[in-house]
Amino acid sequence: MRSRAAAYPLLAALGWGVMFPILASALTWIDPLNLTTARYLLATVVLVAILLLREGVGALRPGERAAEVVVLGVVGFAGFNLLTNLALEHAAVQQIALFVATTPVITQLVRWARDGVRPKPLLLALSLVALLGVGLVITRGSLSGLDQFGLGGLMMIGAVLGWGIYTHGASRFGAWSPLRFTTLTALAGTAAMLAASIGADAVGWQHAPSAADLVAVTPQLAYAVLVGAVIAVLAWNTGVQRLGAANAALFMNLVPVTTFAVQIARGYRPESVELVGAAITIAALIAANLAARPRLSSPPRETAVTDRVAVTDPVAVTSR
Repeated sequence: MRSRAAAYPLLAALGWGVMFPILASALTWIDPLNLTTARYLLATVVLVAILLLREGVGALRPGERAAEVVVLGVVGFAGFNLLTNLALEHAAVQQIALFVATTPVITQLVRWARDGVRPKPLLLALSLVALLGVGLVITRGSLSGLDQFGLGGLMMIGAVLGWGIYTHGASRFGAWSPLRFTTLTALAGTAAMLAASIGADAVGWQHAPSAADLVAVTPQLAYAVLVGAVIAVLAWNTGVQRLGAANAALFMNLVPVTTFAVQIARGYRPESVELVGAAITIAALIAANLAARPRLSSPPRETAVTDRVAVTDPVAVTSR
């Protein structure tokens, strides 16, 4: 039943929305690069174990597609997650969540740039409206607030663009299961994250976490790994397969809603203009996803990876 299938992307979106505040709290103990690396070292071990159990050791061999897997893993997994965690040091978590919610639209623009498939004019217009809403949240409705965009906003532009490229790249792996594509690109991305962390530690940009630091963030890591990078990822991919990408993508708009709710529960009091901006962004993104959906009169067809708006954790995603 479609109602049961909808539970999968709903679970993923809620899981990712809660994760941003959790990751932000962990940054008080561990530097962003080391936190990202620790998270995906553990998550990749879990994903590899699941892949071996479900598809066997042969699924770990990329064959002639090794170079493509490495590029997508580095740009998507490593690029998105490293930049997102770095941005959390420079921007509020609710701002980060709004940027992540633009991923489906950005993916459409990447497809236009790479394949020449031009989105509908309505989609482009709604994309601008969504960005306007993000701007209201960041600046709180004042031009003097533009300085709040800063480095965190620039990092998130790079992060979401990298994830859009990664998501578009998944369209060339239609013969692979989502689990296999996710695991192999996660392996490549995690290797890049590990190299970046070792280099940053060596030159003094950050410091390797102590055992006490890791113990202090054990609850955050447990959630980010098991819920954000494993359960939510698999739930999302299941939802995409059962509902189709256009319908599943609508649930991405719940990510910033969930993050805002968590922040408010923790004591944050948003200004009215922030709520207006968030509402504008979410409404525009929902309308954009509806505009991108196939017409109801179109004959049904099997969902393929080419149609997926996102195949893995957008943080993470994420994972958002």
